[in-house]
Amino acid sequence: MKLTNSFDISSSALTANRLRMDVISSNIANADTTRTKLVNGKWVPYSRKIVTLEPKANSPFSQILNSTMRDSTGEGVKVTRITDDTAPFKQVYNPSHPDADENGFVMMPNVDILKEMVDMISATRSYEANVTALNASKSMITKALDIGK
Repeated sequence: MKLTNSFDISSSALTANRLRMDVISSNIANADTTRTKLVNGKWVPYSRKIVTLEPKANSPFSQILNSTMRDSTGEGVKVTRITDDTAPFKQVYNPSHPDADENGFVMMPNVDILKEMVDMISATRSYEANVTALNASKSMITKALDIGK
């Protein structure tokens, strides 16, 4: 077991949660964006992005747990993909909007601000927990080095 395994694990989680917060920020910033790309001559609204995290070791959970209990620590997490949410776009009645169809409806992004704020709080708390774990590891290593003085 490496002395710095805990640093590697925490740093991978910090990087992943920072990316989660960036994607959530992008979702919130584009919550009212009705024109992102032109498809078949029609503008398509912004589609909510979702970050998928997985453990760096691609083994089943039981294998990771058993190997961790035996001889080593985990390897951290990684971002495997950022995908578009498949939820349908919202239809809002606003006949004065430039993107309104012939019936006065505008296709709005499938971004729910409340859901994004909950995800942001979750990512922030996870980030803070990993900073705390990183600081605890640093403190333990410092104390271990002080023993040798």
